[in-house]
Amino acid sequence: MGKIHSKTLQDLEFDTVLKQLSVRCTTELGKQRAMDITPLPDAETIHRELGQTSEYLSSLISDNRIPNHGFDSIDGDLKLLKIENTTLEISGFRRIGNICKTVADHKKFFKKFKEYFPLLSQASEDIALNIEIPAHIDAVIDRFGEIKDNASDKLFSIRQEINEVKGKINQSFSAALNTYKSSDYLDDIRESVVENRRVLAVKAMYRKKVKGTVMGSSKTGSIVYIEPEASLRYSRQLNNLEFDEREEVQRILNELTDRIRPFSPFLADYQDYLAHMDITAGKAKYASEMNALLPKISEDRKMFLRDAYHPLLYLSNKLKRAKTYPQTIELQPDNRIIVISGPNAGGKSITLKTIGLLQVMLQSGFLVPVHERSSMCLFNKVLTDIGDNQSIENHLSTYSYRLKNMNNFLRKCNSKTLFLIDEFGTGSDPELGGALAEAFLEVFYERGAYGVITTHYANLKALANELPHCTNANMLFNSKTLEPTFQLVLGQAGSSFTFEVAQKNGIPYSLINKAKKKIERGKVRFDATIAKLQKERSKMAETGSKLQEEELKAREEAQKLETLNTKIKTKLENYQELYDHNQRMIYLGNKVNTAAERYFQDKKKRVLVSELLRIVETENSKRKKKPPKEAKAARVKKAQVAQEVEQKVKVIREKKKVAKKKAVIAEKNKPRPVFKIGDRVRMIDGKAVGSIDNLEKNKAIVNYGLFTTNVSVDQLELVEAKK
Repeated sequence: MGKIHSKTLQDLEFDTVLKQLSVRCTTELGKQRAMDITPLPDAETIHRELGQTSEYLSSLISDNRIPNHGFDSIDGDLKLLKIENTTLEISGFRRIGNICKTVADHKKFFKKFKEYFPLLSQASEDIALNIEIPAHIDAVIDRFGEIKDNASDKLFSIRQEINEVKGKINQSFSAALNTYKSSDYLDDIRESVVENRRVLAVKAMYRKKVKGTVMGSSKTGSIVYIEPEASLRYSRQLNNLEFDEREEVQRILNELTDRIRPFSPFLADYQDYLAHMDITAGKAKYASEMNALLPKISEDRKMFLRDAYHPLLYLSNKLKRAKTYPQTIELQPDNRIIVISGPNAGGKSITLKTIGLLQVMLQSGFLVPVHERSSMCLFNKVLTDIGDNQSIENHLSTYSYRLKNMNNFLRKCNSKTLFLIDEFGTGSDPELGGALAEAFLEVFYERGAYGVITTHYANLKALANELPHCTNANMLFNSKTLEPTFQLVLGQAGSSFTFEVAQKNGIPYSLINKAKKKIERGKVRFDATIAKLQKERSKMAETGSKLQEEELKAREEAQKLETLNTKIKTKLENYQELYDHNQRMIYLGNKVNTAAERYFQDKKKRVLVSELLRIVETENSKRKKKPPKEAKAARVKKAQVAQEVEQKVKVIREKKKVAKKKAVIAEKNKPRPVFKIGDRVRMIDGKAVGSIDNLEKNKAIVNYGLFTTNVSVDQLELVEAKK
């Protein structure tokens, strides 16, 4: 893998990613080394670090939490160990001991859970476990950071003597205290401590009465602090012993340093391992916060970023509780270069930076915020030209700088390069700059490079449409509200909506119309055609979504109808069985009734029994013998069906009764029409229509033309009133 230039990392704001990673590391050395991370040199290292970060991320949500990796830096101690005749302090030995213990804990943990964390286990196995270092330190220094009494025989002997002398000092001091207390030479506080020595608090007027060395006095001068003469001799002896103790401790530390010095390489490896674990843990926490994961690493140079988020924008919007729009983009041998067009503020540059930053992060061992079905590939070089890079120091204009950058692209660009160019060709005369940009793009294409560019130039959009392995793309824009939707759509160039945006921002229509006349008519028509196509594509996308929804609904309805049809079919079969059963019962009942009538007439029992027996045998010959369970199940089923039918019949009858009652009530409550002579009427439930010739007392004579009839008014209904 080639080294990715610092200019590319700066353009893509990779340093901000490193700062955010550094904050998530727990050790000072880890924080420092996180800021120095650069893309990794080879594919094997990239795969290993990505795998380790992914394993650590899985440990954050599992019960098998990786042990703590915290440590204090031993860089200073390692430097001292490289210098002959130097001595480490006790704090340095404690730092070394803690690092050894932490590494031992990690090796023990990963040995136990090797199958869960194979790559992290391998990293721990590469570190040789040294038990001599902690053994040497533990033999000399206790857990409180003090030199042990048995660190050497001489130290043990000295400390025994110190304890004996301290005992004698206390005894002699107590005797003097009691003597002078009874003489009332002491102040109320009786004693104090000066320069770590017990002294008597003697009243100033009795200072000459107390034998000893004056160690000081109170601020007011009323108290004089005196060390008793008896204690003084032992204090001098104690001072000598304490000096001997310091000398022996220094000798022991010198000896311990010399024992540890040969193991400096081990300690440096231990610290490197723990710093690496700290950075790996930081990467895992970082990934967890932005829902990042390890995508499939494609060997056949295919990049498919599905629902990819810009990491910095995602985390920033997450804090603000704002929505971040993901992008989906694909680069592969058949579609190597994408030309994104469309209006400004539509998300083109963010899309470009998202692709570049995710690629650089992946090649630096970071997990990336994409959909789990995404795939990425590795590039030897990532070249970028993003933003206004006007160089004041070198007196270069934006265009001059960009030309120098393009020259650099031409020297380095090959089939294993990913190039990202924002606003390709800008900075000079549009026609000339566009033509030069077109020539550059053709060279990049011929060399088989992968890339994404953003542009407003129509000739680049046309070229992307002509080249077989190059495609246009646009950021969708709402043509009505002129608001960006932040959605990337492949396969079609985008309009810049120049005049529409100007009109929305209050530029007078007359001025816009004047501007349109000043430019080539073909350019306006081309841009208008693109805008129209973009609108139609948006409509087609909406229509497609609606059709998909309707298709889904239709499938659901068809499923429901099929289920309902099955239920109805089952019920019809059950009802048919019940009907056949009832018909057979009626037939048998008629036969039994006929036999009963015959017996009623002739009273012949033998004939009756013979007839009944014949009927039963005939019916039994039609039956198939079933196992008891099946027979019982059939009887239960019949009973259930019969009960269901009976309930439904009951419900229908109840409904009919209620409907009939309502009809009667409605008929009663219906206002009676007031009939007049000449009204056209008919009998209730009748069809013939006649006219009323005469009315008298609730009776009416109705003329039907061929005949007349005298009927009650209550039996008539009005068809048409006389006008």
